[in-house]
Amino acid sequence: MFEPPRCPYKDCRQHKRPEPGFAWKMGSYKPKCRAHPVPRFECQSCLRTFSRQTFRADYRDHKPHLNPQLFQLLASGVGLRQSARNLGLSLRCTEVKFRKIAAHLRDLSLNLRGPLEGIATMQFDEFESYEGCRNTRPVTIPMLIETSTRFIIWSECAPIRPRGKMTPKRIARIEAQEAIYGERKDESRRAIRRTLQAGAALVKGCDEVVFCTDEKKVYPSLAKAAFCGVELRHHTTNSKLARGTWNPLFPINHSEAMVRDLTGRVRRDSWLTSKEGWCLDLGLQLYMAYRNYVRRRFNRDKGSPAVMLGFVERRMHAAECLSWRQDWGPSSPHPLGDGGRLVSERVLEAAA
Repeated sequence: MFEPPRCPYKDCRQHKRPEPGFAWKMGSYKPKCRAHPVPRFECQSCLRTFSRQTFRADYRDHKPHLNPQLFQLLASGVGLRQSARNLGLSLRCTEVKFRKIAAHLRDLSLNLRGPLEGIATMQFDEFESYEGCRNTRPVTIPMLIETSTRFIIWSECAPIRPRGKMTPKRIARIEAQEAIYGERKDESRRAIRRTLQAGAALVKGCDEVVFCTDEKKVYPSLAKAAFCGVELRHHTTNSKLARGTWNPLFPINHSEAMVRDLTGRVRRDSWLTSKEGWCLDLGLQLYMAYRNYVRRRFNRDKGSPAVMLGFVERRMHAAECLSWRQDWGPSSPHPLGDGGRLVSERVLEAAA
């Protein structure tokens, strides 16, 4: 039986500190998209009504049963247009669902992760893609993973300046793009700093951090600034070394290869191109949630990377990832619960 964990209206005093029995049952209603009635409630503080559906991630969706299928398609290298054909949706509807699902999964990833303990091992690298046009609008994508579990801690894209051979035709195209979007700035340092700070937030209680990268000159100073206050051991590997399984950076190289394969937006040459960088970021967030919580680390494993780190108790299904809203931070309903247990309660259980 569902019991609302709080009043969903943020200006109500029962939102942050709900009291027991603050909501009374107000019957139910029968939605067109569900086989069972949805219970309704009334808050005794603000006297406003809401339903169980108000706490769901598919709130106000017309075809919520298609969300898990779309999630799996987009995390398997299928583009928006082909996904729309497969699911019988319009392209516009598919785009809206993708943006809503990706934003929800970003909140879920941030809510469920917890602190690492002991000696944390991480690997970091960058790879390149593009937005709109490959020759004129390249982007860099820094990625940070936990080495043993392949848990993707963070990844995002940032614009960089075009490099390589500059032919007259390419220069003209670059100038035409700058006339539309303005001069392209190199924001790779900002993206690296944000990615490393996401890792630093998880290792505050660790005894030591083993950090592995290639020999790019800017990495040591940025790593020291991000992981200040924690003992840091930084190991570097020459990027020209063959990328086989014997390479010390094989885990991060393998993770990047999987991203390119299963996220069409970052392939080297593809029709599935993001016109804007923020759409590429949404695609990365969707894949990160799938890799960390839904997919097994390796085929021989039973658990996902998040299970191996103790962030969740078992491997999640796509429908569970898209179950309860996560935009309330640690006070959001836990995706593996019935709506009454909060994410913060799971964090306290893990700490105990």
